[in-house]
Amino acid sequence: MENEENQMNIELSEDIALGVYSNLAIITHSPAEVVCDFVQVMPGMPKGKVRSRVLMTPQNAKRFLQALADNINNYEKTFGLIDDPQAGMPPMNFGTPSTMA
Repeated sequence: MENEENQMNIELSEDIALGVYSNLAIITHSPAEVVCDFVQVMPGMPKGKVRSRVLMTPQNAKRFLQALADNINNYEKTFGLIDDPQAGMPPMNFGTPSTMA
């Protein structure tokens, strides 16, 4: 019975279900929110285009971080380690200012 109480229906429209491709994420924050810009950068092009922006509370961003880590761990258990040719390198910093609410 407890499992039924924690279930919710989530609507996924057809246009959102198609998703967007992103090969770069830029994350900024303020005291009130975390902003994730998902960018598509094409080889040889001088600029990228933000394809999606997701805003979260810091608490939800932390939950998202844990959920993503759990999913990557499960993925690697099933399919093997994900190759990261830039492992050990510091994160990219584009000098973007923090988003202010």
